[in-house]
Amino acid sequence: MLRVPDDAIAAATVRIQATPLWAAMEKSAARIADFHRRQLKESWVTLGSAGELLGQKISPLRRVGIYIPGGAAAYPSTVLMVGVPARVAGVKEIALTTPPSKETGLPPDGTLAAAALAGITEIYAIGGAQAIGALAYGTKSIPRVDKIVGPGNVYVNLAKRQVFGTVGIDMLAGPSEVAVLVDHTTDPETAARELICQTEHDPLNSALLASSSEPIAEAILEAIERQLRDLPRADIVRKALAERSFLALTEDLDQAIAVINAYAPEHLHVLCTEPWTVLPRIENAGAILLGPHSNAALGDYVAGPSHTLPTAGCARFASPLNVDDFLKKSSILHFDQETAKSLAEVAQIFGRYEGLEGHARAAV
Repeated sequence: MLRVPDDAIAAATVRIQATPLWAAMEKSAARIADFHRRQLKESWVTLGSAGELLGQKISPLRRVGIYIPGGAAAYPSTVLMVGVPARVAGVKEIALTTPPSKETGLPPDGTLAAAALAGITEIYAIGGAQAIGALAYGTKSIPRVDKIVGPGNVYVNLAKRQVFGTVGIDMLAGPSEVAVLVDHTTDPETAARELICQTEHDPLNSALLASSSEPIAEAILEAIERQLRDLPRADIVRKALAERSFLALTEDLDQAIAVINAYAPEHLHVLCTEPWTVLPRIENAGAILLGPHSNAALGDYVAGPSHTLPTAGCARFASPLNVDDFLKKSSILHFDQETAKSLAEVAQIFGRYEGLEGHARAAV
C-alpha cells in the first residue's frame, strides 16, 4: 500500500515532538504562513459606465500534488516551504509524495511530522518519475491532481516537463546556485560561508563570486579552504566549486552587478558596504539576501519566503514559489443591452478583419 497510514504519521509526529526539531518547525511554519498571507489578493469588480461590470474572481486550486525528495535524506523544511503556502492559499486537497527509506518502508519521521504540522495527511511513499506520473494521471490508489509543485532530481524534473499541460507545474527547479556580490569592505569569512552553504547540497550545484577587489577575492578563496578542513561534505563543495563555479573579477561594482543580472542566480547574497543602494539595480535573482547577517541558512529554513526558487537563469522571468502558484484567476464580464450595443461595432470590425463573420454577427 502506497498511502502512509494515519497512525504512522501520528507516531512519527510524537517522536519528532520529543526533539528540538518540532519547536524549530513550529517557528518556521508560523513565519512562512505570515509571509505568504501578505501575498493574498481578493477578488474584485469594478463598475465602468452604467450597465458595465468587469472583474476578477480568485479561486484556490482544488487539488495539488507536492513532491518532496527523500529516501536516504529528509527535508522537513521543504515540506513546510511548499505545503504551508498551499494551505494559506486555500487548497483543500494536498497529496504529498516522497520516497520511503529502505529500512522502514516509510518516509522519514521529520517529513511526516512536517506534513502533519502543515495540515497534510494524504501522504504516499513513492518517489521519482513514477510519483509525478501518478499525480498527473491518477492511479487506482492515487487520485490525479491539478498541479504538481516541489523540487526533485533530474528525473523528477524531466517527468514534470513531460506532464506539463496535463497538469500545471510550478517550475523545473535545480540544481541549486548562489551568487555572492562583494566589494573591498566584505568580510572574507562571511562570503566563504555563503558560497559553501549553497554548494554542499550537491556536486552539480554552482556558485558565482563577483568582486571588484582582487585582494578580497583572494582572501575569500583562502577562507573557503580553511572552512573546508573540517566540513563533513567538503568533497561535494570542492567538486561543485571546481567544476561548476565562477569567479568574476570586475573593474567596478557596476560591472559586478551586470554579471549578477546576466547570471540570474537562485540565491544572491549582497555583501557590499551599502546593500540597500544595490537592491534597486538587481534585476534578476530568486532570493536577495542583504547584508552579512541575512545568511542563506536563515532563508532556507526560517525567514518566511519559500526556499523553492527559480534556477538555471530562470530568475530572468520566474518567481519564487508563492501563493499565486496555488490560485487561479477567472475574468468576470457583465453588460446590459444598451452597453453591449455601444461596443458591438468595435467587435464587428475586429471579427470581419480577422475573417470570423460568426464573431461579427454575435456582436449585437
